[in-house]
Amino acid sequence: MSSVIDPARRAALVGAQLAALLADHGGVPVDPPVGVGTGAAAIDQHGTAWVLAGDRPERSLGAALAWGVRRDASSIHLIAPSGTGLLARRAAGLAMPIRISHLEGRTLIDAVAEPLPVANQVPMAHRHFAADIVAGGAVPVEEHGVLAGEVAGLEVCRVVDDAGTGAVGLAVGVGAHDRETFQVLHGDRPTVEALTDVVRFVSRHRVGAAPHPLQQLAASRFLRHRLVAQPGLIGMGHLALVEPPLPRANLKDEVPCVAYSAADDTLVVCTHGVDLDAVPYACDALQAHPARACIIVAPHRDVIEVQQRLAAMVSVPTRFVGVAPTEAT
Repeated sequence: MSSVIDPARRAALVGAQLAALLADHGGVPVDPPVGVGTGAAAIDQHGTAWVLAGDRPERSLGAALAWGVRRDASSIHLIAPSGTGLLARRAAGLAMPIRISHLEGRTLIDAVAEPLPVANQVPMAHRHFAADIVAGGAVPVEEHGVLAGEVAGLEVCRVVDDAGTGAVGLAVGVGAHDRETFQVLHGDRPTVEALTDVVRFVSRHRVGAAPHPLQQLAASRFLRHRLVAQPGLIGMGHLALVEPPLPRANLKDEVPCVAYSAADDTLVVCTHGVDLDAVPYACDALQAHPARACIIVAPHRDVIEVQQRLAAMVSVPTRFVGVAPTEAT
């Protein structure tokens, strides 16, 4: 028998759970709770938007803000079963009153903001491979203790430690699975030679006119690649890559990335798709890289009115800027 709950049934259960939490904690909903994604939300008698996070609670802050802003809520109370330390840290970068509660049964515990992860440095033994990355035609990128090589924003190699021997080497391929396959098939080829071939192949399809799966990966990083090459697209004179506030889990899931203009003291967050959580992400990025201002850049089609309203809530002056898409965006 299937264990999958019917979406309508699930929505009713989550709505009933939120209604019970409001009743337990002195909230009186103006209207019955409604579904927000896989969670639920309601406005109480004081104008506070109560939002119970559903799946992926760590990405629920943007949706909660958008729902509350569209209903002119005076404040937000976001309730989640996990990820509340991250949510509280990001909420601290917003001017709107926001309360984050950790849910234990029917008990609400005020969340404590967790710090950003301590930045790891790339080991010196790994840094020696930067010359090979450049020789192979890729751009060296250091993030959270990892040295990788990118082509038009897509990772094509990474310096790794061999799990068995501990030896350091440059693994060629797009993603962990591709690197393992490439090693099995081409492990006897000189590394720079192998990387050069991969760079040539990826370059041809990454920015080519014909649709290709390589254009769908790391679209935010492709956008950053464009802006670094043409900073005038957003009125900047020069942009440099900077480390994201959190390490990426994989290449498949789309996440924003960051650049910085020293001349303008402006942080640039690149995103793709209508990502309501881009503003909370920018709060994290500004904590990791304090700046005078922040611009969140996305393809024109992905910038909607509510995102501009959310951006205006960031404590540091922040706004969205749309740019014309290209093949990979």
